[in-house]
Amino acid sequence: MSTPYPFTAIVGQDDLRLGLLLNAVSPAVGGVLVRGEKGTAKSTAVRALAALMPEVPVVPGCRFSCDPVSPDPACPDGPHAEAAGVSRPARTVELPVGASEDRLVGALDIERALSEGVKAFEPGLLADAHRGILYVDEVNLLHDHLVDLLLDAAAMGASYVEREGVSVRHAARFLLVGTMNPEEGELRPQLLDRFGLTVEVSASRDTDERVEVVRRRLAYDDDPEGFAARWAEEEGALRERIAAARVLLPRVVLSDGVLRQIAATCAAFEVDGMRADIVMARTATALAAWAGREEVTADDVRQAALLALPHRRRRNPFDAPGLDEDKLDQTLDEAGPQDDDDDPDPGPDGGGDGGGGGGVPPQADGEDRTTPEGAEGDSASPAPEGAPDAPGRPAGGEQQPVAAAEPFRTKMLSVPGLGEGAAGRRSRARTEHGRTTGARRPEGALTKLHLAATVQAAAPHQRARGRAGRGLVVRRDDLRQATREGREGNLVLFVVDASGSMAARQRMSAVKGAVLSLLLDAYQRRDKVGLVTFRGKEADVALPPTSSVDAAAARLESLPTGGRTPLAAGLLKAHDVLRVERLRDPSRRPLLVVVTDGRATGGPEPVALAGRAGRLHRSEGTASVVVDCESGYVRLGLAGELARELGGTAVTLDELRADSIAGLVKDVTAAGRAA
Repeated sequence: MSTPYPFTAIVGQDDLRLGLLLNAVSPAVGGVLVRGEKGTAKSTAVRALAALMPEVPVVPGCRFSCDPVSPDPACPDGPHAEAAGVSRPARTVELPVGASEDRLVGALDIERALSEGVKAFEPGLLADAHRGILYVDEVNLLHDHLVDLLLDAAAMGASYVEREGVSVRHAARFLLVGTMNPEEGELRPQLLDRFGLTVEVSASRDTDERVEVVRRRLAYDDDPEGFAARWAEEEGALRERIAAARVLLPRVVLSDGVLRQIAATCAAFEVDGMRADIVMARTATALAAWAGREEVTADDVRQAALLALPHRRRRNPFDAPGLDEDKLDQTLDEAGPQDDDDDPDPGPDGGGDGGGGGGVPPQADGEDRTTPEGAEGDSASPAPEGAPDAPGRPAGGEQQPVAAAEPFRTKMLSVPGLGEGAAGRRSRARTEHGRTTGARRPEGALTKLHLAATVQAAAPHQRARGRAGRGLVVRRDDLRQATREGREGNLVLFVVDASGSMAARQRMSAVKGAVLSLLLDAYQRRDKVGLVTFRGKEADVALPPTSSVDAAAARLESLPTGGRTPLAAGLLKAHDVLRVERLRDPSRRPLLVVVTDGRATGGPEPVALAGRAGRLHRSEGTASVVVDCESGYVRLGLAGELARELGGTAVTLDELRADSIAGLVKDVTAAGRAA
């Protein structure tokens, strides 16, 4: 809309507003990643922030928004002569999920570069966002290489375009804001680390607050200009406060004591690398400037830790985000300055108003410092309560969910052939990035030139073009696009047997551990995952295909067991899921992983029916693996029979481990080709 929703009219979402404002005060903080469900004012807040940013002076006619006071000497539109600048509002540039690399970084006309030696460069979104805001909605759904380019530009303050020996560089400094819904999949930890701050947002559960949100939104929709006018005074005051904080920022003092608190906090939460320390220091400095102070306090360090560390301490996608605030308070107190005149063991008063604990309330500080005797009593009390809750106790004909065994690194399972799906790390595919395997005529705009093939296509025509012996004439018909081969992500659909035979002899814990290991592998390889379970009389879709392995792990953890084994029902349910997914995403190839001992019970001819269901998958060319969970001295080999019906391969739980038998990928691929 032409009139943005006022930033000061946003109800609640304190962390979101603070994270955005700190980046407005100090863009060096490194941007903010907003995690949460839809409909929580993420986009509204970002667009509203742009209206509070100071106007930007630019060189007239420069497509890269150069500052007239200090223009970029390497600007592609430069060099710029001395001239009076013009001011324009700060931009908010939105990067759509389906954007191409050329749209992000800019496009170079390779044909003109080769034939005329001209750097004909069309700027991309990174150039548009220079000295403004770059907003990436659903950043977790972007291709990894685009996220890499985006974060590299944000870190370096410049964008580089390299195409066949032709190079273009331009400044790209912007406030980066990314939003994501964790249920749709996580960012890789390496990419999470590149965002300065992260905030979690959710809809308020307070009735009055929700009423006020609706009331203000309806008023804005009815009359955007009038609504904005009613908040103009608050907007002006906030705009002035941002400008004042920017002026104050260079004078803020970051003492050695505060730096020790920052370092101790990062060490206590075991974050990797040094980026967290640097971001915390910049954030704490911005917090002090925002509060109008020239010195950073422990309160600033604490708030900075809550914003800068939660996304950096995740070790795997199943770790819950957030920080232990009691541990944070204790760490800050222990690392803070000590008063030599006071007793080393502070009393209930917390040592006066110095204390080094910063903004920690005295009561909370005292609670964290309970005596060793009290701590011993607390640690002993939970043990008897937890003992009767051992998993796997029978309740009627069904067992309670059991905990998964420790996950392990698995063998790589892949889909045979050459796909064309979304970029990932599992199966071979034609991709925009990867090793060059050949050349073809371009279809549309040329993006990756195959130089040797282009020269080979142009060479026979040089005499006819009148340039024999006087250089190479290259025309559009000669250009060849490089074809590349990389890896794609797949849809890994787990079909898990949760019947009574699987629950026997405590096998379900090992089975869940194996599936959890495969889920971790799917997360690392950028797959979508789905979960079908079967037991009793039917099969259920426990989790429709999704990019969130967190959701799959949660459903797996709560999976109960017991009853008969409707194997055919599980395979047929999986067939229905794959049929729908082929319509939704035909380029993403599926990998069916059936976790079972192969037994089929219940109903007429259960074994024959399961065989027919397996052959149905085989007839459609679905790549499949059967994880054989059979154990004991006497084995029936039913899982192997099922694998043959599916046209796949069977693997035991032990063979699934990466350090077990070699050649599993070869076996899976060979079985798929034979099918």
